[in-house]
Amino acid sequence: MDSQTGVTRRRLLLGLGSGLGLLGGGGAYVYWSLQGDSGEYTAPNSQPVVTTRGLLDSAEEPAAETEGAWSFDDASEVFLFVHGFSTDAETARDNAYTAQLALGESTSAPVVAYSWDSDVEWEQAKDNAVANRTLLAQWLMEWAETDGRPVHVLAHSLGARVTGETLRVLAEQGATDVLASVSLLGGAIPYDSVVQGGRYGDAIEAVDAPVSNFYSQNDKVLSWVYRASDRAHAVGHAGTRDAGPLPDGYQDVNVTDLVADHYSYFEPGEGCLARVVAEIE
Repeated sequence: MDSQTGVTRRRLLLGLGSGLGLLGGGGAYVYWSLQGDSGEYTAPNSQPVVTTRGLLDSAEEPAAETEGAWSFDDASEVFLFVHGFSTDAETARDNAYTAQLALGESTSAPVVAYSWDSDVEWEQAKDNAVANRTLLAQWLMEWAETDGRPVHVLAHSLGARVTGETLRVLAEQGATDVLASVSLLGGAIPYDSVVQGGRYGDAIEAVDAPVSNFYSQNDKVLSWVYRASDRAHAVGHAGTRDAGPLPDGYQDVNVTDLVADHYSYFEPGEGCLARVVAEIE
């Protein structure tokens, strides 16, 4: 459910929550609660990108492709930013660059964008998120084999679904050591999917990397739109809500005091990426 500012994108988000009755009482409050942006930063063409756009329907066995400049030999680690819903290729790159600026206050590690086909209808986007699991897992395993530098995943919104599904593939293939950490930012997945016995719980416990869920109760996109569209509480709004025992290596991190809306988790000066780095260290 990522977005830059714009009425069209906002209407798309609102359309997901048809059950909210936005035209009735309280509709204006909900509408204005959903406003926000991630700072409107524009990435240079050199921003490194891993992309699977247009590859899911390939007749041949697809593999992720790379774009931009990858000359960061001095870096000891990298971050991989997995964007969310309704994000085109340009915005995916911009979001990674925005996260790069925000992380620059705490680390000089580069941020690579993971760009996938999420700028489709909501149900198709969720299917695409699942379909990306093999491609992302394959890229991570190849990176571990050919480069080896630690990879920290930043998964925003529906990117949490891509990431959770990827963890399942890594666990199934025994590739549990290819990640250094996973940080969910406003995760648009059910709150009980990450607990023991949940869809992602066993995989979270299997990987040799801490998984932190950064949630904000100011996130109205998750508390209103996601809840109405998927009939579930999102883990990115209020954590696991005592849904069950937590897997080893998992933690909820309340960043309500730092994150004002769904679009601000990775915004310089307003988001929670400094807290993410602190938890990783």
